[in-house]
Amino acid sequence: MLSRVAERMYWFGRYLERVENTARLISVNTNLMLDLPKVKFIWGSLISITGYEKQFAKRFSIKDERNVIKFLLEDESCSIRKSVTMARENARTSREVMPNEAWEKINQLYLYLDKNIDNGIRRGGRHNFLSDVMRQSHELTGYLAGSMSRNTAYNFIKIGRNLERADMTTRILDVGCLNLLNQDHPEIAEYDNILWMNVLKSLTAYQMYRQHVQDRVNGEDVVNFMVKDQKFPRAVAHCLGEVHLCFEGLPKSDLPIRSVAHTLRLISNNDLIALLNDSILHTFIDEMQLDLNEIHQQVSTTWFSHDSSTSG
Repeated sequence: MLSRVAERMYWFGRYLERVENTARLISVNTNLMLDLPKVKFIWGSLISITGYEKQFAKRFSIKDERNVIKFLLEDESCSIRKSVTMARENARTSREVMPNEAWEKINQLYLYLDKNIDNGIRRGGRHNFLSDVMRQSHELTGYLAGSMSRNTAYNFIKIGRNLERADMTTRILDVGCLNLLNQDHPEIAEYDNILWMNVLKSLTAYQMYRQHVQDRVNGEDVVNFMVKDQKFPRAVAHCLGEVHLCFEGLPKSDLPIRSVAHTLRLISNNDLIALLNDSILHTFIDEMQLDLNEIHQQVSTTWFSHDSSTSG
């Protein structure tokens, strides 16, 4: 496979996962506001999760609901619209390695956004709009899983999807911890149970968490589950395990495999509950995010022959 095709498949996987993740974040936090109507600063945390503070500041001065939603849905540099556009372009230029129906499905999502994105900005139509975006994303992911050969192209889609998923999980956990430690809003500590439930729902993890933990929702167990569990698809350890399996099927994979193994050891060797209780979990999550970026760089330099640190 040509390196440029492999790179397109990798970014197709990342952008497709980013669309679903962002839509779910907006949906869950919109519902959270019904439980915590006075905690307005939560909207700003969505910008922190996605890492687009500088881009947001260029357009808006206030992190209120309308500005944040408008930015995450339709900004030209970093939004659901942008991610769908980029996923569609990567699919369009690589149609020879994907089922034709996959191109049709991503094109349908692109056209749906073009016609209906204004509904997502208004709270009244937001639920249905975001549900449709997530449903179409799930359909496309499921279609690829059920009808695409497990070849090199599929491996790169899977690598991109799982690295993006692991990155989003760490970001959501990090902001969840920082919200509870927010010295400017000490009253938020009264709602720690609701906030950790929101973290789980943002990651579609609430029901699976309840099956594993027979206790009230609490930060220690949530963090431990979402980082270390090897069976839940959105846990960091599981995502990295999937990436490791994909690397094993690719040539010249020694350095990327070592990077993944290093991050898995970092996760395994740290007592996350102790880190959370000592209020230093943020530092540990920063280390994980740096490691995830290192894995991304290894993928880029090994198979794409250039540094793509700014491609996403």
